[in-house]
Amino acid sequence: MHRAFRQMLLGGVVFICTLAVAVVGYVLLGWELIDAVYMVIITMFGVGYSEVNPLESTTEKVFTIFVIIAGTSSAVYIVGGFIQMITEGEIHRALEAQRKTKGIEQLERHSIICGFGRMGQILAKRLYEARKPFVIIDRNPDLLETAESLGYLVQVGDAADEEVLLSVGIERALFLAAVLPEDAVNVFVTLTARGLKPSLRILARGEKPSTEKKLRLAGANLVVLPAEIGALQMSNYITQPTAFEFFEQEEGGHTLNEMLAQIHLQLIEVDIRGDSRLNGRSIGEVEIWAKGLFLIVALRRANGQTFSHPPASQMLHRGDTIMVIGHMEDILKFNYR
Repeated sequence: MHRAFRQMLLGGVVFICTLAVAVVGYVLLGWELIDAVYMVIITMFGVGYSEVNPLESTTEKVFTIFVIIAGTSSAVYIVGGFIQMITEGEIHRALEAQRKTKGIEQLERHSIICGFGRMGQILAKRLYEARKPFVIIDRNPDLLETAESLGYLVQVGDAADEEVLLSVGIERALFLAAVLPEDAVNVFVTLTARGLKPSLRILARGEKPSTEKKLRLAGANLVVLPAEIGALQMSNYITQPTAFEFFEQEEGGHTLNEMLAQIHLQLIEVDIRGDSRLNGRSIGEVEIWAKGLFLIVALRRANGQTFSHPPASQMLHRGDTIMVIGHMEDILKFNYR
């Protein structure tokens, strides 16, 4: 039980007990019941009217002093507990808001998920499982409450608002996913985000095929059409049922890595950092070092340009990313840090 609430409860019990004892006391001193109740009420609530009956004896005066002190003290105790409860609640909310803000301010090379509907929830779950930093933007406080309960960083607001995007560190982000249910809103989010950071990689959801062109013109690097993906998956099942069933042995489907795992392979991304031994080396040199442990299948430059099956003469630089495929245990044997 909350400490302030216990204080209010204790104060209330003392107040009621004082009220009852005071009424009984005045009755025992010879007062009529209605006079005793009236005297206790005006005394404990500090109204200050004149006494119903004159307080002639010392006993009556001392007893009245007791009623005033006990009644006032218990009332003050109750009010104090109420104020404490309100104050602690405000302080707790302020500290919680500060904690969330600090968490967002510390994000680097993160993803921004605009919308926490069905698609946003699946995306957030995947990123969380992969331990990739991200923050969620949505206008629905109920959805954000659910996201917070799962340990996600959230920001309430309109994802098409520049101030909201700046508050989640868009200038430090790598990706933005506009997965709101309305195509028009996703277009506005994409336009705003592209204007704030031209190098940002933007993924946008589109419900209608005709929206894909608008999203790309707005600046989206990748447009995902859920209906088209669903139809493609169904067509694969019809045209290639054996292969489809092989990769869909468990309910819920698989990611590419999970499918490769079925044949004991893994696809991973390796970021070229400034202190990496791969920095300034050619792909040919890396493959010689690897001694056939893995195959480099793609290269993405720091500016976003991507090459499939890059030549051996291609040089690697800080900020580049290579995609390699091979047996996980073999990849781990190769020290590329």
